[in-house]
Amino acid sequence: MKISDHFSLKKTQAELDFVDIDTKADLPIFLDPFFLSIRNDNWSIEATLTLRSFFQQLIDLIRENNFEDAKILFQNLHEPNSTCLGMSKGNPSGNGVGEGDTVNIYESLLESKAIQTGLIQDIEDNILFVDKFGKDKLSDMTTNIIKKHLIDYTQSQCNLHSIPLTAGVPSGYFWSRQENDWVAEHTNMLIIDNKPILLISKGVVSFSKAYTPDKYMTHFVLNFLQNEHLKLNSALVKKRKNGTRYVTKDSIKETIKSDESGTKEFLRKFTLDHPEVLDIFKNRTTLDSLTNPEITNIDVRSICTILIERLRNIPPGNDNANTFHKEIIGILELLFYPNLIHPVKEKEIHQGRKRIDITFDNAARIGIFNRFSTIWRIPCQYIFVECKNYSSDLGNPELDQISSRFSVNRGQVGIIVCRSFKDKNLFIQRCRDTYRDNRGLIILLDDGDLVTLLENHNEWNYEFIDNYLSKIVREIAAD
Repeated sequence: MKISDHFSLKKTQAELDFVDIDTKADLPIFLDPFFLSIRNDNWSIEATLTLRSFFQQLIDLIRENNFEDAKILFQNLHEPNSTCLGMSKGNPSGNGVGEGDTVNIYESLLESKAIQTGLIQDIEDNILFVDKFGKDKLSDMTTNIIKKHLIDYTQSQCNLHSIPLTAGVPSGYFWSRQENDWVAEHTNMLIIDNKPILLISKGVVSFSKAYTPDKYMTHFVLNFLQNEHLKLNSALVKKRKNGTRYVTKDSIKETIKSDESGTKEFLRKFTLDHPEVLDIFKNRTTLDSLTNPEITNIDVRSICTILIERLRNIPPGNDNANTFHKEIIGILELLFYPNLIHPVKEKEIHQGRKRIDITFDNAARIGIFNRFSTIWRIPCQYIFVECKNYSSDLGNPELDQISSRFSVNRGQVGIIVCRSFKDKNLFIQRCRDTYRDNRGLIILLDDGDLVTLLENHNEWNYEFIDNYLSKIVREIAAD
């Protein structure tokens, strides 16, 4: 049973930030540390810092010949069943890091001398150079190391959707950057069928098909070797009828052992001689967040139609404010994912003296939410959202409420979502005044705007949404 069904959330995957897992079977997607390392949202940055802290400690111990303490670091890298991600079928059991695997992985690291030679610099490099080490094991290691970040995310999502948590549950060990060691605590956990469950944002998982030995070998190592053979005019060089010289990748591969360990042994030796090729591989490899249909089989267009109907059926007024709030979370999640992720409800600031309806992490690498910082130079690591289910027009108090939340450290871009206006131009002028006074950029979206965006939403192309928001922003920021 999926999380949404278990707690009767009445929301589809497109309306949820977390992966809507089935707690009885693993979903074949993974936590990929390379993907986390190239993301720019705050959660991924913090998680990556924790991963690097762990791996740097391991590197330091091995290079100091402190092998016993280095081996101890691996004792908590067991297979986690709490995320229900991976490759197993039926009840989650995984093909990941088992009891004996941690020892084998550690010994493989030492035997390959990958760390001592500086070959492995990041935890994701293990998948390239360590024998019998695949994406399941890498995902399992990552999950254990950043478990605290996953616990915090789970707690925030449960608060967002009113999912009950159990207090005082042992967290299990996770890596602490502050302690530079494994630590554990008792905390609030999501428990389903007596089993702790960790939720993971759909924006940070992947199929782990980009940072792999095959990709590295085929598109970078072999490309390099083709050029080398051409330069040396080796025996592998052939000529076409028109006189052009070429070398096939197949002919190069025939000189390399085809089994997995043989390939990785070749990659280890090659990369020690040509570390610049690995750097190029890392710099040129890109990944995008999975779309909702890639995660689960859903018809996003049908969901948009349903959301429009739900929105129209919510009466304005305080009695229906919570219903409006919940629907808006789902609508914004669908419209703005993967650019805005990790919605947090009623986030406290100023030691709890002020609260923000919803706060999103800004994860945009392209589009309007990216241009706010790169082109407009407006701080926007977070995007603040206020939901107003009013039956009357908004005024200055509502505008001042959201602008008072802004700061350089948190961000200075917000969205006010409301129902309708008798004089919308007047409020837009107030937004323009706020922007001109350097008090932040506030975007207004009413029912009409949301319906238009939903009617034109395309899971594979965000051009309409980007153009629509850009037009609103230009109107506010016009001279």
